[in-house]
Amino acid sequence: MEYNEFEQIFKNREKEINIDVSDENIKRLYDYMKTLIDWNKKINLTAITDEKEIIEKHFIDSLTILNYIKDSDKVVDVGTGAGFPGVPLAINSAAKITLIDSLNKRINFLNEVKSKLNLDNVQNIHGRAEEIAREKQHRENYDVAVSRAVAPMNILAEYLLPFVKVGGICICMKGPNIEEEILDSKNAVELLGGEVIDQVNMKLNDGNISRNLIIIQKVKLTADRYPRRPGVPEKQPL
Repeated sequence: MEYNEFEQIFKNREKEINIDVSDENIKRLYDYMKTLIDWNKKINLTAITDEKEIIEKHFIDSLTILNYIKDSDKVVDVGTGAGFPGVPLAINSAAKITLIDSLNKRINFLNEVKSKLNLDNVQNIHGRAEEIAREKQHRENYDVAVSRAVAPMNILAEYLLPFVKVGGICICMKGPNIEEEILDSKNAVELLGGEVIDQVNMKLNDGNISRNLIIIQKVKLTADRYPRRPGVPEKQPL
């Protein structure tokens, strides 16, 4: 796909989520896409390789939360994978964004993206969320924690809430039919110091894709015993 076609498709899609990305940043997203496709030939970063689908299912989907991010925020993206939603957010805001992933090959890719796109507001960290959230410089140090398609909410709450300062928010990016998952996570969210304050349903790709944003506010400090050891939240959800 040539840049002009990419730009036209992106500009049509951005209207669905009420954002206005500058021409310069659209070009950076295009360069990000080309780097992703190139690296994906060597290592498995994404199952989505069609360029139009990358725009719709990675870029636009990631930017559904852009209006929740302030330029003064410190944001952590837990389980970022190939950089979603963190890299599109970093391209389009001045927020300081920390990308965490447990696979070093993905971090190597993200380091190249950071260098290539001059993303001075990005920090890439290799490790498990359960361990990093216990480190002093990260624990309850972020305004916003985000995650996209990583785990059910009762597990995700234990990954995200320990990172967020009281008064901050977690944004869980989910697909359709989320009501039962929200109910199942109620105990975990409360136990970890959070409270679900909003659920936003969005229709993307001409209404063909349904997405839900679950907003959790941090209302009290997370108990020192959380998060539990790596692997435990997944095996024994709260």
